[in-house]
Amino acid sequence: MNTTTAAVLVPLLPFAAAALILLTGRRAPGYVRPLAVLPTLASAALAVLVAVRQGGDAPVTAATRLADTGGPPVQLALHLDGFAVLVAVLVAVVATCVQLYSTGYLAGDPRYASYAALVSLFTAAMLLVVYADDLIVLLVGWEVMGICSYFLIGHFWEAPAARAASLKAFLVTKLGDVPFLVGVIALAADTGTFRISAIVTRLTSPPAEQHLAHPTVIALLLLAGVAGKSAQFPLHAWLPDAMAGPTPVSALIHAATMVAAGAYFVARLLPVFTASAAALTVLAVLAALTMLGSALAALAQDDLKRVLAWSTVGQLGYMTGALAVADRDAAVFHLLTHGAFKALLFLAAGAVIHAAGTGSLRALGRLSGLRQRVPDAYWTMTIGLLALAAVPPFSGFFSKEAVLTAAEHAALGDTEGVPSAAGWLILVGGLLTAVVTAAYAARLWLLTFHSPAGDTPSESLPTAAGTRPVMSIVLWVLAVPSLLLGLAYGWLDDWWHADGLAPHAATSALAVAATLAGVLAAAAARGRTGRDPATVLLGPLRPHAAAGFHADALYTAVAVRPALAAARLVRFLDRAVIETYVRGGAATPGRLGALTRRAQTGNVQTYLSVIGAGALLLGVAAVLVAAGK
Repeated sequence: MNTTTAAVLVPLLPFAAAALILLTGRRAPGYVRPLAVLPTLASAALAVLVAVRQGGDAPVTAATRLADTGGPPVQLALHLDGFAVLVAVLVAVVATCVQLYSTGYLAGDPRYASYAALVSLFTAAMLLVVYADDLIVLLVGWEVMGICSYFLIGHFWEAPAARAASLKAFLVTKLGDVPFLVGVIALAADTGTFRISAIVTRLTSPPAEQHLAHPTVIALLLLAGVAGKSAQFPLHAWLPDAMAGPTPVSALIHAATMVAAGAYFVARLLPVFTASAAALTVLAVLAALTMLGSALAALAQDDLKRVLAWSTVGQLGYMTGALAVADRDAAVFHLLTHGAFKALLFLAAGAVIHAAGTGSLRALGRLSGLRQRVPDAYWTMTIGLLALAAVPPFSGFFSKEAVLTAAEHAALGDTEGVPSAAGWLILVGGLLTAVVTAAYAARLWLLTFHSPAGDTPSESLPTAAGTRPVMSIVLWVLAVPSLLLGLAYGWLDDWWHADGLAPHAATSALAVAATLAGVLAAAAARGRTGRDPATVLLGPLRPHAAAGFHADALYTAVAVRPALAAARLVRFLDRAVIETYVRGGAATPGRLGALTRRAQTGNVQTYLSVIGAGALLLGVAAVLVAAGK
């Protein structure tokens, strides 16, 4: 099997699994689990094979024409470079872990077959996005992920929160997808092709006339779709609500699919964005606001999964921040490490919730024996939180350090084409976010697993609770890259043929100090009294941070209420004007017909009388006209 054939099978296997499960799931439910796990596992193995064969060498490309458009043709094209093959490995491995974990977590779920099919289809769509070298083909995978997320978030559709969250996710992401589609078409019109590799080659090669005619407009249109898909300000509010779906779905969406697609798209087409200093500045502002705002929101949350959801928004801000300073190596590296430790954190959180019957941090702090009941979740979540907080030598430390290093060089004017203001925004925002990130990671660990000193927990775990062996195995599999992946950055630089930027000592010291300050602040706030660190650290800001700084209220005022008012106006016009006109148009002939029927009495004497009266009137009229002349 050659590399191209293996790459084609990587997204095709989970797609075929999804189709088979949907066709046979009800008639043969015993085959659902094998069909969910084995094709995805085979896809992961093939993704590893493709990555090993590609080996960081020259990109492997293949294409076949799908359709003529009267302009640039649409091609089913693959582009396998060092970035694509490694991200595909991440997606396939995390998807396999999610499918395995789900066999235990959703055991007995009456809709497991449809769930497994949608996860497989979701995986296939993301793998298509990763490998695709044609913007239209990429857009197909992009949109398939959107509809899959709608169904998966609303899997527990009996709950109103799940229905509302799925609809919100769909509408908000579509709000960004409309300008994104326009941007894709404008980019193809400017460059004469839908092929991503051809666009990148054109924009990175002389002469100057090959550059974009409207770089800022195109970049901003594309960023709208990226903001929606990757939950960046101002289209970020759907992601925390998406926690209403099953926990494995949260792990899949947050770690390896959908939200990572936006950052990966910008990384693939980075020359399009670096062509406009204004677009980079806008991206830096949005990334800085997203990082810090979401970290503060995460610190204020009481629900375990919502803490992690807001954390994902902030970590995506680090990725887009690295892209704002034109360093796709650091962005993709953080995408890889974040995919590992965030999948681990969500699945460990699922094990905790499965055992405790609640995700409330307040309730978890009152339970006794939680660490003893779920030791695997305890230790693996500890590893994940250390990686999230960027504690060395865990993976998050190295990838976050790479982002801050890129920002530092841009701030000092060492990165050509990047405004120094963008570098300062990401550097300062990243350091402040590192403090808050370490604080909420420490708070989550303390409140979930450690009761206040001297305080005897008042409640016990449910007797039926426990973690299935397959769930524990998956947690330890994901713990390995969460611990060790950061050590591979030098090897990845060689794989990507990148020149790793060396940080200044001051930046490294500040990054470590930020992490240490956040952990110590949370521990000190917890103290001997056992108070919630968020109450102490945020003070009067906490209710606003817990509400996501009222972004939903702002959206309601700016978008929802005007839309409802417009709908009411349309309804009024429809009923009072259009419907009245239609009904009147239908009733008028009836009334005229009724009048005509009254005139048709069937009495000959009446007809003769009317004719005589008419003739008399005509005669009088003729006389009067003649007299007038």
